[in-house]
Amino acid sequence: MTAGRGPWRVFAATAVGVVAVFLNMSGLAVALPTITRELGADPGQADWILLGYMLVTTALILVFGRVADIVGRRSLYLAGLVVFTVGTGLAALSPSAGFLIASRVVQAVGAAAVITNNTALLTDVFPAHTLGRALGWNVTVAATAQVAGPVVGGAATELLGWRGLFVVCVPIGLVAIGASVLAVPASRERVGGVREPFDLPGALLSTAMLTALVLTLTPGVTATVAYWLPWACGGATLALFTAFAVVQTRRSHPLVDMALLRTRAIALVLGAVLANAVGSYAVVLLASLHEQAVGGASSLEAGVLVTPVAAGTLITSAAAGSLFDRFTPRALTTTGMAVTACGLLGFSLTLSTTAVPFWAVAPFLFLVGAGTGLFMTPSTSVLMLGVPSDRRGMANGLRSTTQNVGYLLSTALALAFTTTGLSEPARQAAYDGTLNTLNVLASGELDRFVANIRATGFVLTGIVVVGGAICLAFPTSLRAPRTADATTVNAPPESATSGRTTP
Repeated sequence: MTAGRGPWRVFAATAVGVVAVFLNMSGLAVALPTITRELGADPGQADWILLGYMLVTTALILVFGRVADIVGRRSLYLAGLVVFTVGTGLAALSPSAGFLIASRVVQAVGAAAVITNNTALLTDVFPAHTLGRALGWNVTVAATAQVAGPVVGGAATELLGWRGLFVVCVPIGLVAIGASVLAVPASRERVGGVREPFDLPGALLSTAMLTALVLTLTPGVTATVAYWLPWACGGATLALFTAFAVVQTRRSHPLVDMALLRTRAIALVLGAVLANAVGSYAVVLLASLHEQAVGGASSLEAGVLVTPVAAGTLITSAAAGSLFDRFTPRALTTTGMAVTACGLLGFSLTLSTTAVPFWAVAPFLFLVGAGTGLFMTPSTSVLMLGVPSDRRGMANGLRSTTQNVGYLLSTALALAFTTTGLSEPARQAAYDGTLNTLNVLASGELDRFVANIRATGFVLTGIVVVGGAICLAFPTSLRAPRTADATTVNAPPESATSGRTTP
């Protein structure tokens, strides 16, 4: 690390970038009905305003993780901030739904570079005995941005129109760029090191595979093009995955070191990360859609309603770093999953065909966020401490890709399930927040919409329960090394170099 650039200075600089990304991400959910109305977006376009961003981010994170290990995390991180800020400015100027979707794609390219490198940059500069605390505060910053996102998004939409959400994020992005230029050092392994070749075939195959997977998971969008397209994309996903696995085992410098996936602890962590992301992510969207489409709430009111989710994450993630030094990851992650499942179940049971009082739903939304915050810090710490330093970009890319696939699947399930069985006018009204104004009571479509949201909540609860079972299989020996220097955990563990399973 460059002299004079302390770990917490690096944390402060990267925290601004985290705020820029997550503030925009969480604020869009409550602004979606207004965007749909004002841009005249049809249901398919409304889907892609959310899903297009996720598709590109998911497809690129794995590639950027490996690029970061080769060219240096700092360079890619700064480039990501610049691209994200430019895309945010373009989104604010969007004259049509199509232009907004394209701008969101530009944003996603930058966000992928930021998300991939943030955790790895912190792991580079913090010693192992304080890394859990740093990662806990990193999650706290993201949670704070998520707390502010719905409120800022709702307030900006009410006062400035939906473009205001993007406008307020541009100066934050500029500050993040300036602070990171001054504070973030070059990655340690790149100083005087030898640059490894980039696995272009692996990158192309992984991008194609993840894109096909995204299209498979969004049948509500792809089926509008052709009924057979989701099935074709599913078949393509399996074929591309097989080809990708074969190529990776034969490359001397692969995009993904398959030995990492053969490590029991890492495989279990990634499985739990997927279950947590699928189960918890869509609750904000579900609550926002219900409050606006059924209760007739404004964007700001919907934003306030969902703040307990991020508030719960904020509180428990701040404490999780210290708890990581006292309890095993198995205990913390399993408890987090259990709390999240209770919150999802309670939320689903409180829904009705009228507006739900804040006091009735807030405790359950808080539990969803609290459980997620308790899960995220120990799972991330275990993964990052379990790999050598020159594979941290790759490992974090795997974690971020897994998490984003979960976010995507969660969103796709929510969008598809909540409008199942609705007529086209009712489906459009559900997206633009006017379902309660239609004459849908006689046909039962309002009841159907609420029942769909409730059923989606039950499905997500079951997925989180499965994730809790995966956490119970974590080795009890997993714990942050209590050393003063992170270099003691940077040496490749036997499982990462030989492919043998850890105890």
